[in-house]
Amino acid sequence: MIQNNDDAVARTRYFIISLTRLFGAIMLILGILVVNGTIGWPDIAGYALIVVGIADTFLIPQLLVRRWRTPPQ
Repeated sequence: MIQNNDDAVARTRYFIISLTRLFGAIMLILGILVVNGTIGWPDIAGYALIVVGIADTFLIPQLLVRRWRTPPQ
């Protein structure tokens, strides 16, 4: 029974990390569209979306992995 709980926790963490990367990529694409003028938002919003998208795609998942790493036994 403990094994099933560990599997569920691992699956949930993997899902969260994957969603973080996906939403980061979506924000990055949205930011590029704003900066190119395809979407009529202010340029500063586009640049902010690009920065947050890069962080969500590359930095935040690494921080989550490091935080959730199983301690050595």
